Amino acid sequence: MLLLLADFLSQFYSGFGVFRYITLRGIMGVLTALGLSLFMGPKLIAQLKAKQIGQAIRDDGPQSHLSKAGTPTMGGALILLSISISTLLWCDLGNRYVWITLAVLVIFGAVGWVDDWRKVVEKNPRGLPARWKYFWQSIGGFGAAILLYATAQSPAETTLIFPFVKSVTLPLGLFFIVFTYFVIVGSSNAVNLTDGLDGLAIMPTVMVAGALAVFAYLSGHLQFSTYLNIPYVAGAGELIILCGAIVGAGLGFLWFNTYPAQVFMGDVGALSLGAVLGVIAVIVRQELVLVIMGGIFVMETVSVILQVASFKLTGRRIFRMAPIHHHFELKGWPEPRVIVRFWIITVVLVLIGLASLKIR
Repeated sequence: MLLLLADFLSQFYSGFGVFRYITLRGIMGVLTALGLSLFMGPKLIAQLKAKQIGQAIRDDGPQSHLSKAGTPTMGGALILLSISISTLLWCDLGNRYVWITLAVLVIFGAVGWVDDWRKVVEKNPRGLPARWKYFWQSIGGFGAAILLYATAQSPAETTLIFPFVKSVTLPLGLFFIVFTYFVIVGSSNAVNLTDGLDGLAIMPTVMVAGALAVFAYLSGHLQFSTYLNIPYVAGAGELIILCGAIVGAGLGFLWFNTYPAQVFMGDVGALSLGAVLGVIAVIVRQELVLVIMGGIFVMETVSVILQVASFKLTGRRIFRMAPIHHHFELKGWPEPRVIVRFWIITVVLVLIGLASLKIR
């Protein structure tokens, strides 16, 4: 929106042409989303408190969590609103990747909203039934996958590349649709499982989004992508603004979500952010790098799978409690220690992911 205004004003003053640079608009996307989050956050928290939209706490979990009962939740709406406004202001709205990613954000956010609303407001512990949750997630995941496949402009856009190996690629063909579905839905649920401690999920999301912004910029630049031997995806560079908006909105939310949290993001935030990370990774052809950089999300998901499988097959639990961050709490780690150590691990994993650009 502001890009169109800047193009118009550049007829009268050439200085407005600087807004054509996606790097500058990426920075503005970060600052705009951050400012919106910080400005709207206190008002949203006050509204959630007034409507008594508070988190219910499991009584079989760490005892330290019982004091969090009643803390406002569904704060993810703040993140989604900040991302959407910042993206619409600074992105080129003629870019198809922007609209596909925003559509995923809205669809998965709506699924999370309904689930949160039923749990917190209607006091229905089941929330949105699992079959309907996965149905609407599947609609969003398959819809995005089909659109990306149908609008692909080159074989590279549907070819799987392997990090650290430049000579091995795998053309996916129609299987691209199924693969993309699993990346989007899997990433969505992985971030949701991680969202169990104050700031635990949002900071890794911010770091991974920042790294994906680098991949988006390089993939959308013909010279850089050729030099680095990564797929050139025309138009992918515009996603640097959306990634920047995630970083800004996430940092703004962390201002209120840091320990001890004033607000939780709820499923409305976690499901949508995870799905967006997945679809961006698909667009820039870095799905396997996402698995590396989002290793914390993967670890949390695998811990749940192993716990459930072990209990059903043997009647025994592998961990004291799953997801695994609760296991460490029950071992005696204070909550802030778990959070910060998981952040540190994410920093290392993101750096490894970025290293794959040169180590090929």
